[in-house]
Amino acid sequence: MPLTLTTSVKYLKGVGPKRAESLTRLGIRSVGDLLYHAPHRYLDATTVTPFARAAVDREVTCVGRVVSTGILPTRRGLRVFRAVLRDASGSLECAWPGQPFLERQIKPGQLLLVTGPVRYYHGRQLVPREFIVLADSAEDEDRGMVLPVYPATEGLTHRQIRTLLHQHLDAMLALVVDPHPTALREAHALPDLRSALAAVHRPASVEDAEQGRRRLAFDELFDQQLVQARARVLAKRARAGIRFELKKQLTTQLKEHLPFELTADQRLAVREVTEDMTAPLRMHRLLMGDVGTGKTVVALFAMLLAAENDYQAAIMAPTELLAEQHHATLTRLLAPLAIQPDLLSGRLAGAEKVAARRRLASGASRIVVGTHALIQESVTFHRLGLAVIDEQHRFGVEQRAALVEKGDAPDVLLLSATPIPRSLALTLYGDLDVTRLHERPAGRAPVKTALRTEAARAKIYEFLRREAAAGHQAYVVYPVIEESERTDLKAATTMAERLQKALPDVRVGLVHGRMPAAARERTMRAFRDNEIPVLVATTVIEVGIDVANATVMLIEHAERFGLAQLHQLRGRVGRGTAPSHCILLSDAADAVPRLTAFSETNDGFAIAELDLKERGMGELAGARQSGGIALRFANFATDLPLLEAARRAAGEIIARDPSLARPQHAPYRERIVARYERGFELFRVG
Repeated sequence: MPLTLTTSVKYLKGVGPKRAESLTRLGIRSVGDLLYHAPHRYLDATTVTPFARAAVDREVTCVGRVVSTGILPTRRGLRVFRAVLRDASGSLECAWPGQPFLERQIKPGQLLLVTGPVRYYHGRQLVPREFIVLADSAEDEDRGMVLPVYPATEGLTHRQIRTLLHQHLDAMLALVVDPHPTALREAHALPDLRSALAAVHRPASVEDAEQGRRRLAFDELFDQQLVQARARVLAKRARAGIRFELKKQLTTQLKEHLPFELTADQRLAVREVTEDMTAPLRMHRLLMGDVGTGKTVVALFAMLLAAENDYQAAIMAPTELLAEQHHATLTRLLAPLAIQPDLLSGRLAGAEKVAARRRLASGASRIVVGTHALIQESVTFHRLGLAVIDEQHRFGVEQRAALVEKGDAPDVLLLSATPIPRSLALTLYGDLDVTRLHERPAGRAPVKTALRTEAARAKIYEFLRREAAAGHQAYVVYPVIEESERTDLKAATTMAERLQKALPDVRVGLVHGRMPAAARERTMRAFRDNEIPVLVATTVIEVGIDVANATVMLIEHAERFGLAQLHQLRGRVGRGTAPSHCILLSDAADAVPRLTAFSETNDGFAIAELDLKERGMGELAGARQSGGIALRFANFATDLPLLEAARRAAGEIIARDPSLARPQHAPYRERIVARYERGFELFRVG
């Protein structure tokens, strides 16, 4: 059978059915999978510690020639294999307790790389955690001094994987065809694909391995960006969009009657949205910004642009409370323009719902705010021109699509209060245009953040009492609902009772995810209306409640929350003009550096970058990479320039050849169709 990259790995010499099964657990089914099974680290024998400098109680990597071997029995019956190694600086004994079988593997004359701690036992002795035979004898050709260490699995060690790869590497490399033309590789200083794979598996130096990884990372990002660019083309061009005219009637009136000045960020966002809406292609834009940066006002300008062109605009929010807040805000801002926005949600009485649906169907209602109620079959729009979806990550793709399908190719504006690092935004939302709001409106002071320990609890409670006495409100957030024998975390239910005893003159409310939705909504409304000064909660309050009077956010066991989640919680306060405070309570010493870093900045995008470095891309992206694959070679902390280069290169190709139909682009199409779930759907030709 001729070898190809799609050949099953079980047909390779040295594999067999049992080993093939182990390889499958690593995702290795074909010869190509094996070739792309990259090392997760390297042992660099070019920067090893000389034996003479191998200090006791230090972890070292050394290389030396085996001088002698033997098995030493101990009084307890344990048999210890030992080998004396020598390098230019001297010699050192290595000991493998309980591994006498190594006598069959390690022989005098071999060149060995050993890694492990040095201890004192009748002299210095290295206890290797790992060893690698670099050469079998002095006459053998040196096989290289940078050793790849591969992800392994039960029944298959990384040494066995290394042996298998090196045994077949040349044959596999001969099958590789580089899809990139020379001009593209030179423009981005990339080695050819065959050289890159050889450098990853058989590097001459760590720098050589990094150059190989960089090429594979570029390919990974490039394929992903081809998918995103193609999706973007289809989203915009599948149906011609509405070309709105900039009439400057309602939008100018709004600008004149706003009770505040727009920030520079808001003005830029309004300009970008306006350019999108007045273009012939459909708008597909994501507006990202911290809580309180004024996304709703930007959305309102877009809604009025649709309204002055005799179209309707709808904004969909994930909770009834948030929909009501949007409705109240829009009602206030639109009052000088004599426009009354409609509200459509599950809480409305039957007659109110019927009346609202009738106004939408007739076109009498130009602007509507709603929840999932907007996408029910009974709701029809007279002429929907703009769909605004708030907290877009809270809705599934199908729900978003259901609202968009209520009109004839309406423009789409997605809002998100979860700041995402630029690198992640380019990847997750490559099929969207992205606008970011950084500035906060004038008059909103930044929230002061402080890190405190359990010793400060009494003082913190006294501070809560003073804030309540001054007419302000506070949130107290816990990571768990009920106390368990397995954990000493303070639970929301228990602590709500203790807090009520500590603050007998202050009404304390409680909300958590296990409460019936109606009871939770009642408590949150009571808090919004200042009937409850202190609200104890789990993270259900992370999104969907806007209380300008709340000035304190106390977060218990702050070490249990991700930085982005802490930032979302902090965003619940600081919405009014009064000074606001976020107090992180934690006794976890190992969390001090990250919590201190969080305390020192209010910039959500900077915190998102910290979160990305701390948790990695996988957790942050999660299932949002719909139709994608996990990245194996790219590192978002260091590869942002590579991502942007890949995005530009992919964009240029899709602009010239949207379906990759040209013969020179066939390898790209084949690779994407093979790697991506959405590949065939996006790139089917003919």
